[in-house]
This record gives sequence, C-alpha cells and structure tokens, in this order.
Amino acid sequence: MKRDYFIALEQKSNNSLLALPEVIEQLAFNEQGLIPVITQDANTQSVLMFAWMNKEALAQTIATQRMTYWSRSRQQLWIKGETSGSWQKLLAMSLDCDGDVILCEVEQQGAACHTGRKSCFYLHVDVDNQHVRITDSNEL
Repeated sequence: MKRDYFIALEQKSNNSLLALPEVIEQLAFNEQGLIPVITQDANTQSVLMFAWMNKEALAQTIATQRMTYWSRSRQQLWIKGETSGSWQKLLAMSLDCDGDVILCEVEQQGAACHTGRKSCFYLHVDVDNQHVRITDSNEL
C-alpha cells in the first residue's frame, strides 16, 4: 500500500537519501492520474496558485525546471508561460508527508494568475464581516 511507504519514511533520519523514481512511483495520484500542486513564490513565500500534475507533467517539470501542469479543461500538458509569457522556473520541490501533495517553490516571471494578478488567491474572505474583498495578493 502506497500510504505505508510514506508512513515508513517517518522513521528515517534527517538527510536520508531516497531514489526519486522510487518515491514518484509511490505518490498518491488520484483516479484521474493527477496530484495537486501548490506553487509558491520562492522569495516571498506567497502562494501563487494551485494546479494539477500527472506523471508526465511532473517528469517534464523535473527535467526542464519549467513548471508544467495538467490542464483539466484542455486535457493536455500546460507549460506555464508558454502562451502568456509568465514563466515559472522551478527552484525547489517538496512532497508532503502522505505523498499526496506537491509543493513547488518558483521564480515567477510576470503574473501567476490568468487575470493578470500576481497570485490566483486575490479573493480575501473576511469571516468577521461576512464579505470577500478583491485585492492584489500583496494587500490584506
């Protein structure tokens, strides 16, 4: 069971090395063959976007260091910036403790969001006043 693989890693010591292909094979891709990816600005640590990868997108991202996702709407690989010019260069990649989410730290060139905003997370919820405020991602 793939979950058992990641549970066993909890007992490993810091700086233990694991073969990347072996770990990728143990990742928890969903029924559609996808895994969620959180993309974060490496300098500011701001979350820029959330997307999906399949194994091919993950392999291409690792090989090219250009963020490549799976577009569910187009049903094809989506190289971030290929049409918009807003590239994301992979600087670091981490996997969560269950092997079901990928975190990528990137150097963002241009806007991360298709709206032209720096981040896709520009709709800020004010739970006390029960409203949502539209802002640039750097404003809170």
